[in-house]
Amino acid sequence: MANLKEIRNRITSIGSTMQITSAMKMVSAAKLKKAQDAITQMRPYANKLTELLQNLSATLEGEIGGVYSEQKEVSKVLLVVITSNRGLCGGFNSSIIKASVKNIEDNYKGKQVDLLTIGKKGNDILSKTYTVIENDNEIFDDLTFENVAVVAERLMNLFATGKYDKIELVYNRFKNAATQIPTIEQFLPIIPVKESSNVNIDYIFEPSKAEIVLELIPKSLKTQLFKAIRDSFASEHGARMTAMHKATDNATDLRDELLLTYNKARQSAITNEILEIVGGAEALNN
Repeated sequence: MANLKEIRNRITSIGSTMQITSAMKMVSAAKLKKAQDAITQMRPYANKLTELLQNLSATLEGEIGGVYSEQKEVSKVLLVVITSNRGLCGGFNSSIIKASVKNIEDNYKGKQVDLLTIGKKGNDILSKTYTVIENDNEIFDDLTFENVAVVAERLMNLFATGKYDKIELVYNRFKNAATQIPTIEQFLPIIPVKESSNVNIDYIFEPSKAEIVLELIPKSLKTQLFKAIRDSFASEHGARMTAMHKATDNATDLRDELLLTYNKARQSAITNEILEIVGGAEALNN
């Protein structure tokens, strides 16, 4: 009977786990819908703004494009690594950490590489090996363009003052609830558009092309960072919903197996008791 009690306790424990994972799945599904709508609506605007800026910058001469377009010899690199504050989301965080480490080892070996982490999970792991100059965990508590713009301005200042020659974003790009794509995207300097891909469009500029570009650059960079964080945020909820769905299914299968084992053990115990009773009765008759 001790064995039956142990199995019964395990069944109860797994049932409690199923309730937790199922609840987390439903919460993430609700948050995912809102986050998915936000990033889906934002992408066309962000992509068109970047495209417009690149096309305009390519037509400017000299230093009119500003310090953010200056291509430098890369010796000091800053990676902005975007993960989550919480776990239980499958390989969401580990894929970004692996992508960051691989990027450093493959492309920046022998160079100074510092990190700015957004999300507690990435900071906890990467800070053990690399220099983290700043960690912005609280940005997910109130994910607004204004709060992200503050971080973008700091990055722009680090590049403009020559602290870093190149800044890259490492994040999960949202495809669907089951698929998140680890992405490494150059933030600064602004990537000039290739002449072969230039589309001849006759723009009318007011006030002037140079003034418009200088006005668009900070806005475009802030939007680019906001899009990356929004992408990561939607990916996190998609990954967590998928992970909790799988966890619930696995717990269900394990509970069913334990119920079968429990019923077999219980039936065996009952059969043994019946055999003992029958054997005792036969002994008395003899």
